[in-house]
Amino acid sequence: MPKEEQKQINEHELHTESHKERIQASWYRCEQFGLDHTSQPDFATLGKGTLNDLVDQHRSLLETTENEVLPYYENILSNSACMIVLADRQGHVLNTWGQPRFGSAAEHGLVGGNQWTEKGVGTNAIGTALMTGEAIQVGRDEHYLRANRFMVGSASPIYNTKNDLVGVLDISSDAYLPQDHTFGMVKLMSLSVENRLIFSAFQQEYFILSFNTNVVSLDSHWSGILVLDENGTIVSANRRAEVVLARDLALLNINQIFDIEMREIKHHPVSLPLKLMAMGRYQFYVKVIPPTQQVMRVPDFRHHSEYVAPSPQSSIGTAKTGDAVKTSAPVKASAPVKTSASLPENVIPLDELHHGDERVERLVRQAHKIMEKDIPILIHGETGAGKEIFVRSLHYHSSRAKEMLVAVNCAAIPAELVESELFGYEKGAFTGAQNRGSIGLIRRAHRGTLFLDEIGEMPMAVQSRLLRVLQERVVTPLGSTETYPVDIKLISATNRHLKEEIKSGQFRQDLYYRISGLNIELPALRKRADKAALIRYLHKRLRFEEPGPDLSPKMLDLLVSHPWPGNMRQLAHVLKVGMAMADEEVLEEWHLPDDFFDDLEAMASSPEQTQDRIPSTATEATLGRGSEGVEAPLEEMIPYLLGKFKGNVTQTAKAAGVSRNTVYKYGKLKNTLN
Repeated sequence: MPKEEQKQINEHELHTESHKERIQASWYRCEQFGLDHTSQPDFATLGKGTLNDLVDQHRSLLETTENEVLPYYENILSNSACMIVLADRQGHVLNTWGQPRFGSAAEHGLVGGNQWTEKGVGTNAIGTALMTGEAIQVGRDEHYLRANRFMVGSASPIYNTKNDLVGVLDISSDAYLPQDHTFGMVKLMSLSVENRLIFSAFQQEYFILSFNTNVVSLDSHWSGILVLDENGTIVSANRRAEVVLARDLALLNINQIFDIEMREIKHHPVSLPLKLMAMGRYQFYVKVIPPTQQVMRVPDFRHHSEYVAPSPQSSIGTAKTGDAVKTSAPVKASAPVKTSASLPENVIPLDELHHGDERVERLVRQAHKIMEKDIPILIHGETGAGKEIFVRSLHYHSSRAKEMLVAVNCAAIPAELVESELFGYEKGAFTGAQNRGSIGLIRRAHRGTLFLDEIGEMPMAVQSRLLRVLQERVVTPLGSTETYPVDIKLISATNRHLKEEIKSGQFRQDLYYRISGLNIELPALRKRADKAALIRYLHKRLRFEEPGPDLSPKMLDLLVSHPWPGNMRQLAHVLKVGMAMADEEVLEEWHLPDDFFDDLEAMASSPEQTQDRIPSTATEATLGRGSEGVEAPLEEMIPYLLGKFKGNVTQTAKAAGVSRNTVYKYGKLKNTLN
């Protein structure tokens, strides 16, 4: 048995009285039964037919013990000269396992059908455990009858899901085995049987929580177990849970024990450890095990806390007496939807991510559904296509909205710092590390969303560590041996073809299949069917942030015809610059930055472009065309116009038919502006 579990047994087992007092009380009972030390054991052996009936009656207990518990202890017990005994609540031996050195069955009496009670056999591990309802170890000379003093017995009672005593598990031996080891093991084995009985009874239809003080011990038989119905009510628990939490758990709600609501448990990923506080004082790691069989239940909204039953006099749905009977049309209840007012200012509502493009509408709907599942999302798209805007909206429209969205640009972090930034580090873990250490970006995203942008840029060594985190759902900081459980919704994004990167050895294939659950392609701005509506929408949002000029139909046509190699990021930049230059006038061409027209020139000169060239002021890089159509070199025209308009850059740009940037470039402002 692991040392840690043995230590927990020694430290946490509660005793209502000392071992010596229990043995003395048992000896006193034996005297009252009329026994003396020389009496021979009376096993009251059952007939074969009665024993067979008893075995059938306890078939579940027997099979659970033999098939689901004993295999865990096979290696330990095979090296010990001992016998494992399972008895019912009356002390009748149901079955035995092991090869004792006791001699014949007639000598030791540990055979099927024999009854080990204090009344017939004196003080003994099985009978005394039944009398006290608690685990006990009876040494050689502690047996009341001398006939039994050849062995040491360690027994622990077994309770069912209703907390009724149903049997006893015993380890007996004539060898001088380590007593603490044997006693701890039998208690652990009885708890194992109880836990399996709980799983057998409840796992199909109920949620089961196992909890422990250490994340690596969550699957051990020494963990506490709580059984929850769909409302979070505790319908059953094992003894370990009641001992550790030190309170009656029956029919409490889970939020009265741990700092979590049932709705969070329902949506929690399978087998991912949680780190929770119990009753505001004790910290535990918790594992959620959902029902194996989802039971279909017809919803009854009358059970909602806000439901108010109609009064008998209510006339809803029927007309008054004498009128024709009219039935009200049923009103469909709608799920709560987040409105724009309830979202942060930098978050776009989901239904405003698309403006008529069916592809985008479909991928938004798909990703929104997947946000509540334990399925990663991988977004493909060009740089600036709005991947982070998309992810931010998904996060704030999910059940994780109250927790952090941590966005990591893998290409922006120096390669030598990616590992420490993601996984965190202990103080002094490396040269230059902060004295207080760092929690790391992944742990910051616990219970929230982790967005790994440009994941194709992640170094191979870091890819290996990330893969382990995603597989085991725990993070080990640099310079530490302690692991921390993490619950994250993983969304990754890339503008690379990762399958090609896999072929060239630049990206791990196993990591690719770990991050690519739902694969979606966020289209480039130039490919969107709703480009015009999207430009109008972004312009409108920017005007909410800061007052700006209207968008004329002519300007909208120009913006729609642009190739937008920088996608949404470039569009926002161009609109912000133009609106700032326009000074709340109507937005016109000369308000836009020069590189906007450079892209139009490149598109027009490209042999791959079939559309007509769009007129632009970019052709006037060397010549300006004034308001009267007179061409002149810009280095001459701009200073002249600036002087004419007394340094007014906007009027100069409009008169010259160029952008304000061009005015600043050629205007020799230091000589013409005050």
